[in-house]
Amino acid sequence: MMEDYADCPKGVCRKSLTDARYRRTRTSVLLSKNGKTLLADVSSDFREQALSNRIKNIDAVLISHGHIDHYGGLPDIRSYTKQKSMPIYASAETIHNVKITFPYMFPSAMPDAAQYCGGGIPHLDMIEINSKREIAGFSVTPIPVIHGTVGGCLGFRIDNLAYIPDVKHIEPENEKLLKGLDCLILNCLRDKKEHNTHLILPQSIELSRRFAPKRALFIHMTHEIDYVADSKDLDPWMEFSYDGQTITI
Repeated sequence: MMEDYADCPKGVCRKSLTDARYRRTRTSVLLSKNGKTLLADVSSDFREQALSNRIKNIDAVLISHGHIDHYGGLPDIRSYTKQKSMPIYASAETIHNVKITFPYMFPSAMPDAAQYCGGGIPHLDMIEINSKREIAGFSVTPIPVIHGTVGGCLGFRIDNLAYIPDVKHIEPENEKLLKGLDCLILNCLRDKKEHNTHLILPQSIELSRRFAPKRALFIHMTHEIDYVADSKDLDPWMEFSYDGQTITI
């Protein structure tokens, strides 16, 4: 088995056998305030994440963009929609991607809708978000970001926390929405090799310094990021996040 990890940079894959921090599922963030919960992205690993973190209730969902790793867990959200429909907020482009990926979940839009029924279909209300609004007791501002050619890619400012999971560039007029943060959660794909659609470590550090939040958490990392070896490059208020991490703001 160990030979399977021989070409893993920095031995991160091998470390995952004994250190749970290195077992990285795909990105989702759950926020809780005053008894309400808001889920940002429904990763393809959502079922595992919901069980391991004992998520009992979700009041609303944000989806950052139309790549499957950020909404692939939507079929498993049906357990949270038995009593009422789940409001899902996303850009128009992302909503379109969701509907063509999971047409059975939107039977009213299909000519043969009668055959799509049963308890396996989550009840979702897809809602376009293009301006600041209150969602589940949180103040949510969508922030357009550039992530390759994908249309309608968003980060979100949620109260004084910002969640930006996939980004390469943010236009100056949108950067002002990221000032005065208590916490910035930001994409940091890998350590050194340039990527055409994601920030890499030096870029994530530079952008964080420019926004100057009280705290920065880096997410969406490949096995080229090592928690110990690469932490030496971080400022004291920056850190690499890990699955199951809980913070208080």
